[in-house]
Amino acid sequence: MKIGIIGAGNIGGNLTRRLTALGHEVSVANSRGPHTLTALAEETGARPVTVEEAPRGAEIVVVTIPLKAVPDLPSGLFDEAADGVAVIDTGNYYPQQRDGRIAAIEDDGLTESRWTQRQLGHPVIKAFNGTYAQDIVDRPLPAGDPDRIAVPVAGDDEAAKRKVRDLIEEIGFDTVDAGGLDDSWRQQPGTPVYGLRGGVEAVTKALAEASPERTPEFSG
Repeated sequence: MKIGIIGAGNIGGNLTRRLTALGHEVSVANSRGPHTLTALAEETGARPVTVEEAPRGAEIVVVTIPLKAVPDLPSGLFDEAADGVAVIDTGNYYPQQRDGRIAAIEDDGLTESRWTQRQLGHPVIKAFNGTYAQDIVDRPLPAGDPDRIAVPVAGDDEAAKRKVRDLIEEIGFDTVDAGGLDDSWRQQPGTPVYGLRGGVEAVTKALAEASPERTPEFSG
């Protein structure tokens, strides 16, 4: 599968490592330019590209950058992606630690991924936002293993969600359907599932126990 990754930090870098190891054709970009990705490209065989190039022809695009940087992405970013491209949003809103206050999230009650979707102008699927980056390369397990970690996946586009869940399961994790984007507050920072290394049953329970109230640590 042709996959574009925008953002080469901890999550983006380790997804590049895992997906290339599985034989996918990965193009990876960051804000500093392809020349800064030489080491990652040599390690993995991924193709370092500009942000504009990463989605071209891609069936899945992963956007894994700081939330505050999302509005700065080029308009029409997915115009040359494959038909039916699924866009994965791994982002989290950290108002105190990084992003500053975003009124649409704090005052209007938009979920973080709903806000991101509006900035991108393309449907997104929320996944990996509560996953430890190192687990992506260290903890994949075959289906049926009792210690296999489950990842919650939220989104409104059922076909795109299925494509993303299939990919996550190929990577080595189970998935739990966490509902639509308006339900994705259940996996935002400060919720029981955020950072949980649990299986399907534990993740399902944690999603059900979430509160829509933002915790003080993750409020602006």
